Amino acid sequence: MTKTATGLSADVKQYLVVTGNYWAFTLTDGALRMLVVLHFHQLGYSPLSIAFLFLFYEIFGVITNLVGGYLGARIGLNRTMNIGLAMQVVALLMLAVPTTMLTIAWVMGAQALSGIAKDLNKMSAKSSIKMLVPGDQQGQLFKWVALLTGSKNALKGVGFFLGGALLAIWGFKGSVISMAAALGVIWLASIVLLKKDLGKAKNKPKFGEMFSKSRAINILSAARLFLFGARDVWFVVALPVFLSSQLGWDFWWVGGFLASWVIAYGIVQSLAPMITGKASGKTPDGRAALCWAIGLAIITGGIAVALNTALPAATVLISGLFLFGAVFAINSSLHSYLIVSYAKEDGASMDVGFYYMANAMGRLLGTLLSGFIYQSSGLTACLWVSTVMISIAAVASVALPHSKGHDN
Repeated sequence: MTKTATGLSADVKQYLVVTGNYWAFTLTDGALRMLVVLHFHQLGYSPLSIAFLFLFYEIFGVITNLVGGYLGARIGLNRTMNIGLAMQVVALLMLAVPTTMLTIAWVMGAQALSGIAKDLNKMSAKSSIKMLVPGDQQGQLFKWVALLTGSKNALKGVGFFLGGALLAIWGFKGSVISMAAALGVIWLASIVLLKKDLGKAKNKPKFGEMFSKSRAINILSAARLFLFGARDVWFVVALPVFLSSQLGWDFWWVGGFLASWVIAYGIVQSLAPMITGKASGKTPDGRAALCWAIGLAIITGGIAVALNTALPAATVLISGLFLFGAVFAINSSLHSYLIVSYAKEDGASMDVGFYYMANAMGRLLGTLLSGFIYQSSGLTACLWVSTVMISIAAVASVALPHSKGHDN
């Protein structure tokens, strides 16, 4: 993987195509999320109603990660990637209808397709790494997982800004049509370029094998569920609505700020191997996941306390959110490395899919709580719930293996 571009193996070239597809998809996914939140808030939807627009997105993400890992092992990751790209194009075009047709049920249906598409893409890209890095090169594995995850999130931040900008310039309908056209071109190119069945299991897995039998993966999945629920309980609906309605920020400011946060978050994720000790020859284990989760819980509770002081809310949120993002990025990057490390060699997509099913369940829980708690109790309450959920993730991390000798 350190060779020049001209000397890359066929497998690595295929992986680079998969990664490029993943990046392109991520731009539209981030932009679409910001478009939906801001546009439907503008139309007068309540925070809880906006949260429900993402209900099927998250529910079908749970199902897709579970079934998608099984499909990837049976039919190959190139096919699951192309299916995901095509479904996202359809989801975008579903939203290009007249405003009178954009009912909650219709938008939830489009979001369901988008959720399936997103998790097929993510599962395909993350699972591919396991095929390309030898099992005894854990430091290299951590580096490439961190780079993929970090670059994806940086691009998702660009997507947030893109969504706010497109909404201000072209409106909702023009924005989704333009994104569908661009992604359609990527999809056609992907059909031509993705030729190898990367990730297809040698031994065809049975449908009943979708659920992980690994204790380490089950524990890590539980921690991931609460970690990402803790993020989304205040980030998905509560924060952008608060910035718009309480601080009076316009679409450009909201989209730009959240984009900057996610870009910075992605950069920190990419640097996680250096921050956590790879430079000294160490790779992280369960103890690292525990320590960083405890730090994140302290920071989140601190933001909640500071919002109830005389300090300006904007100052508290901006500074607190970037500190939260930096530490959360380390937590996320550690988890992303650990799941790929724990996954079995043959049919890795099934273990990765199971893990990201838990990730999607956490997002679903966080999204619903974000709308409900913010509408009933405000942003500070969302932060306290987030603190509790991170603490649960920390407790779960206690049981993670403290060395590479994990059980599979």
